[in-house]
Amino acid sequence: MLQEGKSTLEHKRTAPGKISVAVVTCSTSRFEKSRKGETPQDASGDVIVEEITLAGHAVAKRVLVSDDKKTVARTIVSTCRDVSVDAVIITGGTGIASRDITIEVAEGLFEKKIDGFGELFRYLSFREIGSSAMISRSTAGIYSGKVIFCLPGSTDAVKLAMTRLIIPEIGHLVKHAKEK
Repeated sequence: MLQEGKSTLEHKRTAPGKISVAVVTCSTSRFEKSRKGETPQDASGDVIVEEITLAGHAVAKRVLVSDDKKTVARTIVSTCRDVSVDAVIITGGTGIASRDITIEVAEGLFEKKIDGFGELFRYLSFREIGSSAMISRSTAGIYSGKVIFCLPGSTDAVKLAMTRLIIPEIGHLVKHAKEK
């Protein structure tokens, strides 16, 4: 059994108990469906909302955007300027296809990168799905005092990240992101 250090436990004890999260889904196909008046399925976004809610946190907003660099950047910036948002969780666009631009956009905005998130996520993914976990470029960082997580579009991957990494640490990360 792992034991957290004394200072980590103190940071978690003094971290905010309820976090307000914005959920952003990057998917051109789903975005186009919504533009046509259809209701697109967003299973990964649904998993994020469910896990945030189960943990006693709040969903401040939910946004669906196309895989377009300017749109994704504008969405991240405007969401992080929203005072009701503590953290942003983005799903989609983390693979290696040319249309997968979430990582490039988010990392271009990060003031600090949380390297351990991507490393741990790929390690946990490797234990579940094997060597194809290397394809994920999931990452996390800080922009404008907000924590941003970039997750794959796979519901299993989202569930793994939410339950094993994000939910256990989100309050702790938000606490540090807001420090001056």
